[in-house]
Amino acid sequence: MIKLLKNKLSKNKQLKLKYKLRAYKAMLYPFNLSKIALIHKTDKFGNHNYTPKYQHHFRKFKFKRNNILEIGVGGYDNPYIGGNSLRMWKSYFPFSKIYSLDIYDKSFLQEKRIKIFQGSQVDEDFLDTIVNEVKTFDLIIDDGSHINEHVIKSFEYFFPKLKKGGIYVIEDTQTSYWDSYGGDSENFNNKETIYGYFKSLIDGLNNEEFIKDNYTKTYYDKHIISMHFYHNMIFIYKGDNDDKSNYIVNNKRPDA
Repeated sequence: MIKLLKNKLSKNKQLKLKYKLRAYKAMLYPFNLSKIALIHKTDKFGNHNYTPKYQHHFRKFKFKRNNILEIGVGGYDNPYIGGNSLRMWKSYFPFSKIYSLDIYDKSFLQEKRIKIFQGSQVDEDFLDTIVNEVKTFDLIIDDGSHINEHVIKSFEYFFPKLKKGGIYVIEDTQTSYWDSYGGDSENFNNKETIYGYFKSLIDGLNNEEFIKDNYTKTYYDKHIISMHFYHNMIFIYKGDNDDKSNYIVNNKRPDA
């Protein structure tokens, strides 16, 4: 019956039907993100081992009404291909709205609870139009160009738009070491690379312990409360980093 129906549909309608059938199948595994990823044929599980980490960190968001942004749709310049991970998120988060952006026109892949904007992840005027519409996000995933400069610029733009209690994730961070993406395999502390940049933010978690007179906290000092580094992934948690030192007061020794 399904085969007969497919034969009567255009190729585009066949694609829509295929995506819908996958969504129905994914409903059988509501708590297994890796299984959902396989059904939707996203490489977040299989080619990568991302979904177990996502499920661990995102579990508490499952039944909330989240605004989720994923940078990058997939499928390159083919307007009909991609969006597999967007449909995965839609299946796993039944009450959330899924937003995405891509340099190519991916409007064909939009569906209920999935909206896709066309533009560059480093074009601030374009990004402003997204934020003006959506306002804030609960979860942000960067699976975009993977170019080091783009990853850093996108983080600096979007992290302030992430709600407190939210999580910012960067995938495919191996490009931090690939010179074709602006990476560096010689100087691991190069702050123009993904890992060099994010390693430089780790100290800010402990800014209350700095012995630096008149130290002024950065935005990241104040709002990054934890960072989790995995193979090719980084999770950054946002909140109020206001734990006090048990010894240092206002960045001075009490006996100074």
